[in-house]
Amino acid sequence: MPHATTRDDVRIYFEEAGQGSPIIFLHEFAADHTNWEPQMRYFSRGHRCITYSARGYTPSDVPDGEVYTYTHFYTDALAVLDHLGIERAHLVGLSMGAYSSLQIGLNAPQRALSMTLAGVGSGSELDNLDAWRQQCRANAEQFDTLGSAEVAKVTREAPSRIPFLVKDPRGHADFYAALARHDAKGSARTMRGFQGGRPSIYTMTDAIKGVATPALIICGDEDDPCVGPSLFLKKHLPAAGLAMFPKSGHVLNLEEPALFNASVERFVTLVEAGRWPVRDPRSLAAH
Repeated sequence: MPHATTRDDVRIYFEEAGQGSPIIFLHEFAADHTNWEPQMRYFSRGHRCITYSARGYTPSDVPDGEVYTYTHFYTDALAVLDHLGIERAHLVGLSMGAYSSLQIGLNAPQRALSMTLAGVGSGSELDNLDAWRQQCRANAEQFDTLGSAEVAKVTREAPSRIPFLVKDPRGHADFYAALARHDAKGSARTMRGFQGGRPSIYTMTDAIKGVATPALIICGDEDDPCVGPSLFLKKHLPAAGLAMFPKSGHVLNLEEPALFNASVERFVTLVEAGRWPVRDPRSLAAH
């Protein structure tokens, strides 16, 4: 199995396909590398595509200790690129993966050709931040005590995941059957460290205003926790466009694969053609 090794000696499993300008896909909490398969098949026709499982998600390592912070996660993506000898790539992230993509834009912008930030920003509302973190700790405890199979039964019924069920019951069932097989210790540690410990994007306004990396923000209009953060990023990222998918929830790449692929493909094509401009700073100052 191919693995990249991180700076703290964690092995990250990855897969790649195709040739051309590179695209790396960063998965959400409830997913792993397999959930980008529709995108790997589509985009590998014209791009070098990479998907990987984050630390805590087999067949990547599930390390012990306090090594599941948001910093570990975004630098792990860079470790995969380093292992493959890729200096810059288009970043396509969903939820947890979108947050990591944004962190690369903030901390290592020279590595990003572009950022697709889908389903980004849940848990960012400052008024509810303490409750969010408490819920993350409770969810982590459930993974530890009940296991992934029982937690998957609850996760699949969350409001932002019901649109997937309505549109594609078979896909919805497959997705949550995979979640039920996740390593419970890895999921618990990720829930505590990453999900419950990451800073709210609303605390990063000044830094976000300085990120000139081309960005496409994608949000489902029924993914309530992500609507506000998506609008916030559209307002403050200088080179951001926003796509709102109607009657859609959180798992956008699987719930609406054709629309997702078309949106990202158009975005990447415009970026590579130099036709995705940074907004005039005067329009940002007006906000």
